[in-house]
Amino acid sequence: MNTVAGIDLGTQSLKIVVYDYENHSEVIKTSEKIDIIAENNGTREQKAEWFKKAMSSCFAKIPSEIRSSIKALGVSGQQHGFVPLDKNGNAVYNVKLWNDTSTAEECKKITETLGGEQKAIAEAGNLIMPGFTAGKILWLKLHKPEAFEKLHYIMLPHDYLNYLLTGEYVMEYGDASGTALFNPVRRTWSKKICDAIDSSLYSKLPELIGSDKTCGLVTAEAAAEFGITEGIPVSSGGGDNMMGAIGTGTVAPGVLTMSMGTSGTLYGYSDSFVADPVQGISGFCSSSGGYLPLLCTMNCTVVTEFTRSLFGLDVKEFDAVAEKAAPGCDGVFILPYLNGERSPNFPHGKCSVQGLTAGNYTKENICRAAMESAVFAMKGGLEHFSKLGFKAKEIRLIGGGAKSRLWRQIAADIMNLPVVLPAYDEAAALGAALQALYVLLAGKGQQVSFAELCKEHVKIKDDMSVLPNPANQEVYAQRYSDYQTLIGCVEKLYR
Repeated sequence: MNTVAGIDLGTQSLKIVVYDYENHSEVIKTSEKIDIIAENNGTREQKAEWFKKAMSSCFAKIPSEIRSSIKALGVSGQQHGFVPLDKNGNAVYNVKLWNDTSTAEECKKITETLGGEQKAIAEAGNLIMPGFTAGKILWLKLHKPEAFEKLHYIMLPHDYLNYLLTGEYVMEYGDASGTALFNPVRRTWSKKICDAIDSSLYSKLPELIGSDKTCGLVTAEAAAEFGITEGIPVSSGGGDNMMGAIGTGTVAPGVLTMSMGTSGTLYGYSDSFVADPVQGISGFCSSSGGYLPLLCTMNCTVVTEFTRSLFGLDVKEFDAVAEKAAPGCDGVFILPYLNGERSPNFPHGKCSVQGLTAGNYTKENICRAAMESAVFAMKGGLEHFSKLGFKAKEIRLIGGGAKSRLWRQIAADIMNLPVVLPAYDEAAALGAALQALYVLLAGKGQQVSFAELCKEHVKIKDDMSVLPNPANQEVYAQRYSDYQTLIGCVEKLYR
């Protein structure tokens, strides 16, 4: 048996999928939960040692004969997180995560130093926002100066796992484009942005590599630590959205992937650079060549999980309760900003329930409103994609929310597009595994493309696809208009 492995470091857990590429089947999947440090000021952090421990635990759950079948590895990781290491590879501080909004003031300082938002966009293809990495680095400098003095390696979460596996300090274009330190058009680090943070920063950044390159080979130390074969290739890896694009076959124009996990994302492939940062469409590079314009919301399944917990419901019970409410929830809205928000840019955002009356104050309406709120945020992104010239034929839905039949129907109705479900539910891990397969085959001299690999290995569950319900579309069109009005009302409070 010959396999490749995809490692997916998410916000709540780390997963490893071992994939038999000859028989097109999963061999085994393991996972390990990861804690999070959350504070009321927007702090969201983890510890680098938790990542290493989780990866070691996941590999240990895989039988040795399966581990020995792995011929190449790929790593997917939560985007934007800042892993600060000293010259010996030890963390000098916690890992600040993508959903950490405590760096809003640092982002403002960087933007002002650059000369304003438009000049920042010209350099980074994006606004300098709290979700991105740049503000986190300035935060470390201003708030933890002793740690900043020891800073030698600047990594993203997936880069850190690559470093543990190979000892190499590199970063690929896709994940790099989410740091706000990188110019995605020139595909180079921006010295202007680096200098706006610290004059030494530019010299500390890693070498950039393409997504078709290997990061390095598994070291003897990593082989002993994780029980895998020394010398096998590790692909460049990438951010979880970039790997999710490969894992859903979003490697050519015409398809949009929507991920409904802790965060919500909507993204599509483009051969040319496309972005509208002011309207929330970030300009990223893909990890399959080309570009990956992307909308990200920081609150998706977060609000449904909190609502479910509040009412003491399991997942199936929550869906059943929500389904009893009519589309539109009889006027009840939820603004789901439990983590602040990135789209719209509300770093000080708070969650609220709106529209309650004596007649509609029911558990059913509140549960369904939690589900609808995540999709309303995506609807704005879809409109901006259309204005940028995207002609989407369908949405490929992934993440925890994709498992809910009700949520799939809500998504189809609000977005007014067919919603299809990829056959494999761990899209980011599969994408990482397919990228590993790409470098493995290319290393053997075979002519291969990501499009060909996705066509062969990414399948759709036709029986799980849903079409928009015309009766619901009119309801949701009005509800979306009301939702936009609510956002305008809270804008001054939350920016």
